[in-house]
Amino acid sequence: MTRLFRHISLRTKLVALMAALMMAGILATAWATAQSTKAALVGQIDVDLRAAYTDLGSAMQTAVAKDRDAIAPAGGRTADFYASLYDTSGELLFAKPAYANTRDTPAVGSVTPAVVSQHKRAPFTVRGTDPGSRGWRVLVVPASGDAGSVLVAWPLQDTTENVERATASILLTGTLATMVMSLIGYAVTTRSFRPLRRVERTAASIAQGNLSGRIEEFPIETEVGRLSYSLNAMLAQIEAAFRAKAASETKMRRFIQDASHELRTPLVTIRGYSELYRHGGIPAGEPLDQSMGRIEAEAKRMTQLVEDLLTLARLDEERPLEPAPVDLLVLANDAVADARVNAPDRVVRLVGVDGNPPESAPTVGDEPKLRQVVVNLMTNALRYTPEGTPIEVAVGVRPVISGRSDSVIALVDHGDGIPPADAQRIFERFYRADSSRQRETGGTGLGLAIVAAIAKQHDGGIRLTDTPGGGATMSLHVPYVPQEPEPDTDAADAADVPDDAASPSTRPLALLRNTFTRRASKEGAAKDSASKEGTAKDGAREDADAKRPEDGPPAV
Repeated sequence: MTRLFRHISLRTKLVALMAALMMAGILATAWATAQSTKAALVGQIDVDLRAAYTDLGSAMQTAVAKDRDAIAPAGGRTADFYASLYDTSGELLFAKPAYANTRDTPAVGSVTPAVVSQHKRAPFTVRGTDPGSRGWRVLVVPASGDAGSVLVAWPLQDTTENVERATASILLTGTLATMVMSLIGYAVTTRSFRPLRRVERTAASIAQGNLSGRIEEFPIETEVGRLSYSLNAMLAQIEAAFRAKAASETKMRRFIQDASHELRTPLVTIRGYSELYRHGGIPAGEPLDQSMGRIEAEAKRMTQLVEDLLTLARLDEERPLEPAPVDLLVLANDAVADARVNAPDRVVRLVGVDGNPPESAPTVGDEPKLRQVVVNLMTNALRYTPEGTPIEVAVGVRPVISGRSDSVIALVDHGDGIPPADAQRIFERFYRADSSRQRETGGTGLGLAIVAAIAKQHDGGIRLTDTPGGGATMSLHVPYVPQEPEPDTDAADAADVPDDAASPSTRPLALLRNTFTRRASKEGAAKDSASKEGTAKDGAREDADAKRPEDGPPAV
């Protein structure tokens, strides 16, 4: 039964429920109408009984006294009543039938003064003597002069039939009205469910692959409107998820293809030289040295590629950082020093952002990863700009909005710049502006992707802008987090700074130099202390070995 009910449509359920409620209301109305109508008719009969018993009682007493078989005719409805007269012992003295065409009489038995006293002049209902009788309404009262009892009764045949006809009429009319209203309700419900049919068709279209389909919007105040709004929001999220999945799959396929290409090239080179050597195609001497050099270079390149892939994999896992206070000024100074060693033909300068002198740019982050960002940016600038092109490393603090600033370090080159088409994809994995993928002109294509991933992990970003006059500027922006000042250390640093280094542009470098010198001194003292402690332990161990007996077992 439950399974069958679940297979019935909602429209049919609603119409059936409406019809059932209407029928229940009609039945209740019919029952209430029947009861009220019957009560009203019986009440009117009771009034007539009280009005008729005096005249009927007197007429029957007169007929008994004059030994007559009938009473004198009376006006009104008195002639239609059944009446009987009883003596004090309950014996019937006289009986007047209700009307000539009925043989039915009230089944009351003998009426004594005790019966009269029991009913207290209140009308009551009794059965009739005829099998088809519908009952009688009876009133018993004492006869005048206390000479017996008078019974007056009225048949309930007409009253009952009138109540039944009224009830049947209500039921019939109500049933017809229910049928008509059910048909109208079915039509209205069908029309109201049209939006749901459109929702069904849209859902079927989406199930077939049309993820851009949307449900027609209706007023949000209606149930269908709220449903359409919720479904459209869900469909938008589903479409976005599918697009993200498709983009991720496309990106993964491209990543695998690029990784395979990048790994295949050095492997083919190594294999080619190896097979050439195995077949005796490489003579000893300089050709052999060149071949081994090529194998070593390709092995290093493959090692670098694998390391970059591992770095990206770790970044994708979003492992927790090891946050610590970091000053980008320190990283910038190290980058300038390293670049001057690696590219002595270039002019590499430390400058500030927005034309200001270099200043401290504190933040909180993973120092090795931030240092890797600066190294990658510097390597990129040295590799893709002509020899002798100057490079500036800008560092400082730049306000973003009211109450917030960013610590910024930027690599500014004055090369050929980056075309707009390449600038949009330069931070993608394995993307290189050099489409020929020659090893002499490009790296693995993962350096800037690593830079972007590390910047995102530090709640920052990497930005690419054009350098005024030509070139490209890549800047790392991370949240500015001021560090607690150390009064004693700063005072000592200031005291150690010579007078000729007190200019605004060179004072930060002098402070950094003093900091590194003091740090190196502390590390050297710690190493000396550890060395002395190790030497003392070794001496004590040798003394203990000298005192140990030669033939006896070792002491425990």
